[in-house]
Amino acid sequence: MAKQILPGQFRLFPNFILFAREDSVWAVSRKCTHLGCTLHYVEKDDLLECPCHQSRFSSGGRLLNGPAKAPLKTYPVEKRDDPPYYIVTL
Repeated sequence: MAKQILPGQFRLFPNFILFAREDSVWAVSRKCTHLGCTLHYVEKDDLLECPCHQSRFSSGGRLLNGPAKAPLKTYPVEKRDDPPYYIVTL
């Protein structure tokens, strides 16, 4: 990723969402574990929601309510001092 993100910010990508908070950066899948719909990030509630059947997940990928039964996949993120600033391993 060419630009750094500040704590409290996020970036949406087709397959994942990248979050930055305090001193940590992480990525979670945007694919619902129920039927594979692409999740939307609800910034005001800090959660990911499925537009198909309304499963909800925390920004860390934890399942909050179904019909999904499994948490979201998380991906390792390497934070670097120079571009690309973040390397996400899918």
